[in-house]
Amino acid sequence: MQISLLLKGMAMGLAEAIPGVSGGTIAFITGIYARLLNAIGNVLGPRVISAWKRDGLAAAWKAADGFFILQLGVGMVVGLGIAVVSITELIEAYPPIVWAFFFGLIISSAIYVAKQVDKWNILNFSLLAIGAVIAFVLTTINPMNGSDNLLLVFLAGSVAISALILPGISGSFILLILGMYTVVLGAVRQLLDGSLDGLAIVVVFALGCLVGLALFSRVLSYTFKTYPDRTLAILTGFMVGSLNKLWPWRNALTYRENSAGEKVALLEETVLPGNYLEGDPFVVAVVVALVAGLAIVFAVDYLTPQKDEMDVLEAEL
Repeated sequence: MQISLLLKGMAMGLAEAIPGVSGGTIAFITGIYARLLNAIGNVLGPRVISAWKRDGLAAAWKAADGFFILQLGVGMVVGLGIAVVSITELIEAYPPIVWAFFFGLIISSAIYVAKQVDKWNILNFSLLAIGAVIAFVLTTINPMNGSDNLLLVFLAGSVAISALILPGISGSFILLILGMYTVVLGAVRQLLDGSLDGLAIVVVFALGCLVGLALFSRVLSYTFKTYPDRTLAILTGFMVGSLNKLWPWRNALTYRENSAGEKVALLEETVLPGNYLEGDPFVVAVVVALVAGLAIVFAVDYLTPQKDEMDVLEAEL
């Protein structure tokens, strides 16, 4: 296995576990975004089945870019495990520092994506603004009430999974907004406890994820091919707008119950360090973490062989 792909998958897994951070952003800045879209489209489309019928299993594996998906998938599972064990504890103990790191990461990621736009004009700036407003509103609206209606569960899976390949929006945060986070997580916990009561919800949610992933990967592939600058502009806006969710100092307004039965913040207001009521603001450490987040993306960009990301996207899609 390629260590680099495993590490990129781990980074995506870590990102997906943090509401407000998207695995799609990590995929883009690490240079595997086009290949990921292409692989998803192949696996969930007719190409793999056709290859299997025509030339057998080996041809289907190659058409699906199987080794890439396997290595990325293993890395993501490991990353999610690390997030559950360590990142969540760090967020509880030092929230401003962790959020500052991701705040810097997303700022530099937005700059990186914006640099891929060949020509900034009025339309592209307008799309950036629209994307930013949409993402910002998503971070401020009141969550809906959850439901175990299977149609709503299916739709929630279809929408939330889009964040896997959409930079700037977190799938876990989408589930929170839709009110489905505790519904889906509760069903998973029931299965882990040996009860089959949540089986229907988990299966329908998984089917929704597959359908959403298949459709959305094709939509993104089409827009990247046909309107590359416009697509990148609106994705940049999504990342800029999501920064509201990552501001280091936020006071809780409302709470939700997590999988352990503990109350955690749901709706929050952004404040300055002097008005932070949740504990030590860690001002110096926050600045260091923010700079570290900024530096990582710029370092990756600097160390990566120079190439036009849009040329890669167009070639692979």
